[in-house]
Amino acid sequence: MSGASSGGQEGGGGRVPPSTGGGRADRPTIAVRTLMADEGLGIELSLIAGAAGLDRPIMNTRIQKSGLALVGHFHGIVPTRVQILGQTELSFLHKLSREDRLLSLRGFFELGLCCVIVTQGDRPFDANGSGVGFVPVPELVQCAEETGTPLLVSPVRSSATITALHALLDDRLAPRLRLHGVLVDVFGVGLLLMGSSAIGKSECALDLVMRGHRLVADDAVECDYRPPGMVFGAPAELLRYHLEVRGLGILNVKDLFGVTSIRERKRIDVVVKLVEWSKDTEYDRLGLDERYHTILGVKIRELVIPVRPGRDMASILEVAARNELLKNAGFHAAREFFGNVEGELLRERSPEESSIPPPARLAEEGAPRSAAPPGPPPPPSRGVDVPSPPSSAFRPPAERGRPPPDRPSSGFSATESSVSLPRPRRRG
Repeated sequence: MSGASSGGQEGGGGRVPPSTGGGRADRPTIAVRTLMADEGLGIELSLIAGAAGLDRPIMNTRIQKSGLALVGHFHGIVPTRVQILGQTELSFLHKLSREDRLLSLRGFFELGLCCVIVTQGDRPFDANGSGVGFVPVPELVQCAEETGTPLLVSPVRSSATITALHALLDDRLAPRLRLHGVLVDVFGVGLLLMGSSAIGKSECALDLVMRGHRLVADDAVECDYRPPGMVFGAPAELLRYHLEVRGLGILNVKDLFGVTSIRERKRIDVVVKLVEWSKDTEYDRLGLDERYHTILGVKIRELVIPVRPGRDMASILEVAARNELLKNAGFHAAREFFGNVEGELLRERSPEESSIPPPARLAEEGAPRSAAPPGPPPPPSRGVDVPSPPSSAFRPPAERGRPPPDRPSSGFSATESSVSLPRPRRRG
């Protein structure tokens, strides 16, 4: 099963499901008749004209509220999107003459629109007012009947109508794809287990359920896209709550472990690809390289985990979920470790590159001393005795090996700095 998919295109604000190699992406539609009868909409839509077009399909999740179309500018109008006429558009139509209204509305309705919704139509029309109300002009009904375009009325304002339509259409028209795999919820992270048949996906899911995690779907995962760039997974209706384990058969996880062991749907956060272990294959051992699996045009982090006898796959998957939570919080263990190693290598230098200079030695006897650097002389000393270095390396070569002579408390030895001067005597 190929994990890559080509990117989708968007036309007129509606998302076109991208094609994938892992299954067929369906592009669902909803009829105007179904939209009116859907209880999930939350608002009541009434039909006032255009009953012949109730079976026209709605194919885009976004609506359009374009006032420029009423003045003859039809660029960007997508017929498969729901069209909204609000207070501003109705007020503009009311101020036009009958001939101008017919010319404007006929050009608008002849585009083959799926439906047109007039918002806040529960108030009576005021002919001398703003023109806002229920069917402000008879030409609106006339053009809808002529073209067979459903003309609906919403009793609430445009903002509330648009919000309700977006919420419903995002769910009903979401791009969908069915994948072969197992989806589990581990510490709130959706893990989609993928791999060849009989590699152990269902057994891993069973171990995770016994550890207190939740099963979402086994064998067939129904994926659907949700903006802005999320993919959710749910079980197929016939396979809901069931898990197949070779040797045991079909198990009902809800009956065996209770309602806390299942979940209806979950966002897919990580794709775990289980592969058979091979000594000739190089696997990721650092965790620095990021791999992605594309589902419905969305890139999802992918992990490739080899399977071999003796490996505790349930523990590995639990750690993978915990690590994903840390990454989402901004902590990347592999990158931090690699950064610490690089810093340590930069601090280690060879002796030739050391920044500490070697100790200075006095010139041998008979060798001229370097002249003192130019500049003002240092201030005179206050008579503080400066002890000589304990090491014999700073003594003249002739005196090395002999014990240091006793020095008077008020004098200075020849090995001391020449910048130290004796204490001046007072006159008188």
